[in-house]
Amino acid sequence: MKQNETSWNTDNEDEPCGPNALGEQEVSGNAETPLREDAFVLDDDTKIELIQKHFKEIMQILGLDLTDSSLRGTPKRVAKMYVKEVFSGLNTKNKPHITLFDNDYQFDDMVAVRDINFYSMCEHHFLPFFGKAHVAYIPKEKVAGLSKINRLVQFHARKPQVQERLTIQIANEIRDVFHTEDVAVVLEANHLCVASRGVEDIGSITTTSRFLGKFKEEEWKQRFLNMGRKIY
Repeated sequence: MKQNETSWNTDNEDEPCGPNALGEQEVSGNAETPLREDAFVLDDDTKIELIQKHFKEIMQILGLDLTDSSLRGTPKRVAKMYVKEVFSGLNTKNKPHITLFDNDYQFDDMVAVRDINFYSMCEHHFLPFFGKAHVAYIPKEKVAGLSKINRLVQFHARKPQVQERLTIQIANEIRDVFHTEDVAVVLEANHLCVASRGVEDIGSITTTSRFLGKFKEEEWKQRFLNMGRKIY
């Protein structure tokens, strides 16, 4: 266990931030990001225009002088960042295309990718959380290029998230796309909603995990956790 590491972070009950904020329904398997049915009626350009307008109003309410050369372009910059970058994973049209290849070598052992950098946004305070993802799967009839694991992690991170849901979404995606029940995912992250507000703890690390198929067995789980170095 790393110094100042914990398996979860919690905030006060009025402003939840951590496992207690994840509903029972989501824990039981419904890990879809909550979206309205009309979430994609508006095109990206319209969303940028509307977000720019409303963020400008927020800045004005805060008393900022938007005639200042440094602030003048901020509403548009924020709007473009939200739609095109940090929340681009909300739209499935941005999901990376995954090409699978025949498992010609009949490889039936673990394929693991460690230390995948990811950046996401806490949905409770719209502050970033970021860290490392460690992912493994056991191939069946098909295998995928290793970079596809990184791309899937980053796609699901680009949504308003809680770390628990992000962990489940990555594991379920690898299972469904790679056609294997044997998947392991561990996320280690720093949360700015913990570091920059509330308890203001800059040293804690939140760790979440999801083990499917063979990785529920202690032997396979420990092999994954101890590959190269101990993950946690």
